Amino acid sequence: MQPLSDNVINRMREPSSPAPKPRPPPQSQYPPQPSPPLAKPPVTEVLRPSYAVNEEELRRKIAEELAAEQARREAENQKRFEQGRFIVQDEIGKALERERAASTEQLTRTVLREKAATEEDRLKAKSFAKKLEERERELKRQDEFYKDQLARLEERSAQFYKVTTEEYQKAATAVETKFKKYEAHPICADLQAQILQCYQQNPQQSLRCSTLASQYMQCVRNAKQTLLGRGG
Repeated sequence: MQPLSDNVINRMREPSSPAPKPRPPPQSQYPPQPSPPLAKPPVTEVLRPSYAVNEEELRRKIAEELAAEQARREAENQKRFEQGRFIVQDEIGKALERERAASTEQLTRTVLREKAATEEDRLKAKSFAKKLEERERELKRQDEFYKDQLARLEERSAQFYKVTTEEYQKAATAVETKFKKYEAHPICADLQAQILQCYQQNPQQSLRCSTLASQYMQCVRNAKQTLLGRGG
């Protein structure tokens, strides 16, 4: 390789001369025209992943199924309750009507006999009338008792429906939150039917149904824990 000459080395050592500054363009006599507006970039539609659509559809279907099942159960429970209440009221009315009819018939016979009876018979009639008044008061007390039992039955049924509704709402919320597949099943359906049947068969002795009621509440709590365990 040939060595570089001194002139070349000196030119390399010298600083490069600055580039000439460009001349400003001549000023126009007319005002500058406004620049055209910038075109907006086309809006592209963001496609959601298919799995998000399926997940949303799954949540909607689960919510609809739970709502439909809850409405159906409430309608069935309300129908059974109305039938049971009608039976209780009808039996109470018939019993009171029979008691009043029998008492009125006996009183009428006694009054007729009194007109042709002796003083002793009249005294017996008065005694019977007194007993009849006491019996009427007893019937009134029984009527109040039956009404009280019916009111308690309605209150317990209302609490029963409230618990059932709350459990369905909690189950629906858990499924909605965890995005898990869930097939709706009636909660403790056998115990529900047994409780309603017990109330219908024991309108005056509702305490006999307390054991079934306790079993139903325990069943509901167990079902709740199971649902929460699945969601976790």
